[in-house]
Amino acid sequence: MARSVAMQSLSRRSFLSSSVAGLGWLGKPTLAWRRGEPRADAVIHIHLAGGLSHLDSFDPKPEAPVEVRGPFATIKSKADGEPLSELLGRTAKVADKLTVIRSVTHTEADHDRGAHSMLTGFAPSPAIVYPSFGAVVAHELGSRNDLPAYVCVPAPNSEFLGTGYLGSAHGPFAVGGNPATNRFRVRDLSPARPLDDARAARRKRLLHDLDADHQDLREADAVAASEAFYRQAYALIESPRARAAFDLGAEPEPMKDRYGRRRLGMSCLLARRLVQGGARYVVVTGDGFDHHTRIQSELPPRLDEVDQAFAALLADLDALGLLQRTMVLLTTEFGRTPRLNGDSGRDHWSRVFSVALAGGGVKRGYVHGRSNATGAEVEEHAVSPADLAATAFSALGLEIDKRLMAAGGRPIDVVRDGRVLTEVLA
Repeated sequence: MARSVAMQSLSRRSFLSSSVAGLGWLGKPTLAWRRGEPRADAVIHIHLAGGLSHLDSFDPKPEAPVEVRGPFATIKSKADGEPLSELLGRTAKVADKLTVIRSVTHTEADHDRGAHSMLTGFAPSPAIVYPSFGAVVAHELGSRNDLPAYVCVPAPNSEFLGTGYLGSAHGPFAVGGNPATNRFRVRDLSPARPLDDARAARRKRLLHDLDADHQDLREADAVAASEAFYRQAYALIESPRARAAFDLGAEPEPMKDRYGRRRLGMSCLLARRLVQGGARYVVVTGDGFDHHTRIQSELPPRLDEVDQAFAALLADLDALGLLQRTMVLLTTEFGRTPRLNGDSGRDHWSRVFSVALAGGGVKRGYVHGRSNATGAEVEEHAVSPADLAATAFSALGLEIDKRLMAAGGRPIDVVRDGRVLTEVLA
């Protein structure tokens, strides 16, 4: 938790730096060298921390023994009748908009290491921390329409949603708070006021931090002491257009009911508003899926919140004509063991698990890959975290064989040993 708080404290500084650099004001553009026509304009990435059980969600085994299949029944989905857990009843009704991948695999069954793999596309390394998907997108594409390129709603739930070797300039703008509360307001979006002495001192500290953090900005003579830099940067997040995108109060009450007036539901609704306004990569964070005990009673309320929000998001994006150009990615750090343990729960399992994709040129009503009869191993079409990274980056038009520069002039692959999953593309 302390790490997440630390990341949140960087959000404003990160956005100011990346926004200005992305607009080319510093004379050193950070926009991507793009290859090919992008299929998507934005990504909404829902990450469920803890390790969602694939066997009790997207890859049920109704014919397996009870100790494998678990306590939940299955239902037929609109993806050609493919079964989903009964806990995903709403998602089953919109599964004709989805691709479910049932063959994701990596080797990290520890929470932090698994999160690193799934959020960066790289296996953990003792020598370097890799940037998250969102940080790479922010680095390559910059901001648009007065909105941060990379946003976390409401806040990062893993340190690996950060910037790694790229530095804090490309970190997430953390919304903060709980979007489901009546008093929710996005911090740092108050109208501009004249600079007073206290604010001027804060500006000086901010610019000192930027100067200390980013040698490349210093080398570009990045107006480290310029009041114009400060005012222009703040104008981005103080613009009416930005404030409108963050304003959940503008949504009709029936729409809020549809998403669910809970944290994840309102976070997904805010994510839709942000990509509609111009944000490029929005991460919605959810917690509470580490069910080592009592999965029969503990999982249903958590997955019900996901089911309502996820189904509403897909239907809403589709109705607005945004789904085709918005990739939606639902991930977790790993799955759960193929047999219930002695405490009626499931333990960590990374050999095979599931993710869901929609939009951004992804096939509709399709299931890719297969686990074996007990959900213990990949049986067909193994998919790695690097493959997911390559697919998401390619959808946005990024050059996946490019190298980015780490400290000391060290070139590092954007994606390593990953490929675009052409099989899941329409």
